[in-house]
Amino acid sequence: MKEIVPPPPAIVRNDMAATQALFHKHVVPSYARFELALSHGSGSYLYDVAGRRYLDLGAGIAVCCLGHAHPEITKALVEQSGKLVHVSNLYYTEPQGRLAEALVNLLAPGKVFFCNSGAEANEGLFKLARKFGHGEGRYEIITALNSFHGRTLAGIAATGQEKAKQGFEPAVPGFRHVPYNDLDAMRAAISPATVAVLIEGIQGEGGITAARPEYLLGLRQLCDEKKLLLFLDGVQDGYFRTGRFQSFQRILENAEHETRNAERFLPDGVSMAKSLGGGFPIGAFWVRAPYADLLGPGTHASTFGGTPLACAVALRVLEVIQREDLADNARAVGEHLRTKLLALSQKYPSALKTVRGLGLMLGLELAPDIPAFANHGEAPSIQFVNRLHDAGLLTIPSGTTVIRLLPALNLRRSEAEEGIKIIESVVAKLG
Repeated sequence: MKEIVPPPPAIVRNDMAATQALFHKHVVPSYARFELALSHGSGSYLYDVAGRRYLDLGAGIAVCCLGHAHPEITKALVEQSGKLVHVSNLYYTEPQGRLAEALVNLLAPGKVFFCNSGAEANEGLFKLARKFGHGEGRYEIITALNSFHGRTLAGIAATGQEKAKQGFEPAVPGFRHVPYNDLDAMRAAISPATVAVLIEGIQGEGGITAARPEYLLGLRQLCDEKKLLLFLDGVQDGYFRTGRFQSFQRILENAEHETRNAERFLPDGVSMAKSLGGGFPIGAFWVRAPYADLLGPGTHASTFGGTPLACAVALRVLEVIQREDLADNARAVGEHLRTKLLALSQKYPSALKTVRGLGLMLGLELAPDIPAFANHGEAPSIQFVNRLHDAGLLTIPSGTTVIRLLPALNLRRSEAEEGIKIIESVVAKLG
């Protein structure tokens, strides 16, 4: 009788461990990564190497504004890469000119410089400010406490968080910080060396705190009075995330008084990145018309800034956003999320303190002293995010007690409902 040989056991692959091993051996450990190894995505969902699906309400930290693997982005990448990827800024290319025109039309007369990231965009604004004030010996830029403006040496000097600066002293000179939303503190901080003010319309890394309308209007008046430039860092809170192109436009809709001034409000410069390329690296800063030519030939440059490929993708992303009315979607779905999260905070006050933000830039603040998070050695925000991971939801921590929701602008209401149910399932266990 023929002996039947059993089949060999299945080969068990631990792709998570293998991927981690590669990182531990070869990648600089500058990030505190979560215990997830992701392999692919589709829309507002991501999949790990084991095939588990997650609802993504972080969108690569406000980057993947059309979700993952959007076919229009793929099409733009393929089409443009078959024509021209890079030639340098020694030459003119149509995609860069068209993208600059589109961004100017969304703001006001002025000009745009292209780079690769938000940090680089802010660096450009720093240089613009110094160029503006150089003849008078003015170079100082005032920013806000709890702000975040990038990880370059000048970026961390501009950032109003001490933890970002530790180990990198001495700081780049020329930056000072004052409390956010405090016009009197800003006025008191101005010195003969001050040349500009830089704030975020909504502080992202600082816990989702929005500027008040009167603060923005007051800053514009103060900068005009003192002959200072007013810059807005729109890297995270910009590009339709709040329901308007830039957050200041949405915030000033709520200005009940001085409506005329709100309609005329304009900063002198705005930095952009993140959602601008929908996941493809691109950054930019817009400069208002009177100052748009301050950075002349030889004063600023970027080898990869504004490549035909990056600009073609960014143009396609903008086309989809406008065609599908995703600014309105950010308003509607964002308000639905905010309302439901506020209801959860009232239902579970021992776990959730409050919810704040605009559009699809929301912050969920945890209640203090949650017993389940005591004596674990990690910030409550990290512990909460890890529990959401276990439940199949991706979000972004902000500081020690706030969780950010920064989903794709095309998030469906049904997906928002799914996210709410997952959050409630985690919160209920904390209670």
